[in-house]
This record gives sequence, C-alpha cells and structure tokens, in this order.
Amino acid sequence: MLHAVSRQLEIGFDDGARFRLPAEYLRVYSPSAEVRGHGVGNEVLQTGKQHVAITGLEPVGHYALKIVFDDGHDSGLYSWAYLYELGVKHDQYWQDYLNRLAAAGASRE
Repeated sequence: MLHAVSRQLEIGFDDGARFRLPAEYLRVYSPSAEVRGHGVGNEVLQTGKQHVAITGLEPVGHYALKIVFDDGHDSGLYSWAYLYELGVKHDQYWQDYLNRLAAAGASRE
C-alpha cells in the first residue's frame, strides 16, 4: 500500500513480516544500473532525494514491482526478495547511505 502523504510504501509478506519503506530509501537503493552501476565499485551515490515521492507502482509478473518516482526514475525492478532485504536491513543500509553521503560531503537535500 502506498502512503502518499508520508511517502512510504507499506508491504507485507507471507511470513508475517511487514515494512514501511520510505520513498527516499527506495530511490537511493534502486536496483537500476543508474544507481548500482555496471559492477562492484561503480555504484553511483544518489544525492538530493530527500523529498522524492512515488507516483506509480506497477507489478511485473509475480516476481517484482516497478516503482515510478516523481524525479523521473523508473528503471529499477524491485524483486520481492530485494524488497524483503531492504525491509530487514533498513537500519543498516540507511546508516551506510548516511555515512557515504557524509564522506562525499553530499546532502539528502
């Protein structure tokens, strides 16, 4: 379920796990080549995504979700396994992102 005002995607899984994933978090951890690059060490740090919103959700078969963001990004396919991973490891991944921003002298704004 998309919560437009809080800009969060709420997602539940068969094992009872339930996560509320912020749009900014989903955007900066997009599984697209634009974010991940083309191989280890080629990742592209995403900056200025604090106010990004989700404008669309499109199921891709039974295995993934395409998320459309208001900054025009729509090329990542989020598998259900990857969304689960993003939920379980949210705190760790978010802190890593904040650390990488700080190291680069970059901002979420």
